[in-house]
Amino acid sequence: MTEPLTSSSEPEPGTPAAVAFPVPAVKETLVELFESEESAVLGFAIGLVGRRAVAEELVQEAFLRLHQLWGQVENPRAWLYRSLRNLAINHLRDHSRETMVEEHEGPGNEQPPDEALGRLEAVGMVRLLIAELAPEDQDLIRLKYHDDLKYQEISRKTGLSVSNVGYKLHHLLKGLADALRHAGIDGSQG
Repeated sequence: MTEPLTSSSEPEPGTPAAVAFPVPAVKETLVELFESEESAVLGFAIGLVGRRAVAEELVQEAFLRLHQLWGQVENPRAWLYRSLRNLAINHLRDHSRETMVEEHEGPGNEQPPDEALGRLEAVGMVRLLIAELAPEDQDLIRLKYHDDLKYQEISRKTGLSVSNVGYKLHHLLKGLADALRHAGIDGSQG
C-alpha cells in the first residue's frame, strides 16, 4: 500500500532536500504578447481590410478587448487572431461601400461587396494559417512566394535538396488548401 502524500515542508529521511519538478509553461503577459505579435497581427489585419490606418485601429481594439478578458482567455494568441478577424469582418460589412470605391477606382471595375469580403477573408485566413506553421515551413513559403526564388535557390539557402524543397512545398500548399476548405473558403474569391 502506498503512503499518502503529506504537506510537510521537511523532506523524509533519506530523500534529497529539493526535488526538481518540471515547471508548467507560464502564460506570457499581455505586454510580451504585444511585443512578439504586433507586426504579425498588423500584417494580418492589413490583409483583411486593405488599409493600414483601419488595420491599426482594429489591432488596438483587439488588444484592448483581450486586456479586458485576459484572466479568462486560455490561448491569448489564438483569441487575438480570431477576435481581429471578427472585428475586420464587421468593419468590412459596415464600410463595404467605401472600401469598394477606394479599391476599384473607375467605372466597370467594381466588385460586389460579398466577393470582396470573401477575397479579403481568404487572404487573412491564409496569413493566419501560415503564421501557425513551424518557422522552417514559413521560411519555405516566404522564399518561394514572397522572395520568388526557384527551388534550386531555396535549396542553396536552406540546405535541403531540390526534390525535398518541392516535396515540402507541395505538402504545405496541400495542407493550407485543405485547411481553407475546412474553414469554408474555397477558390480565390473566398
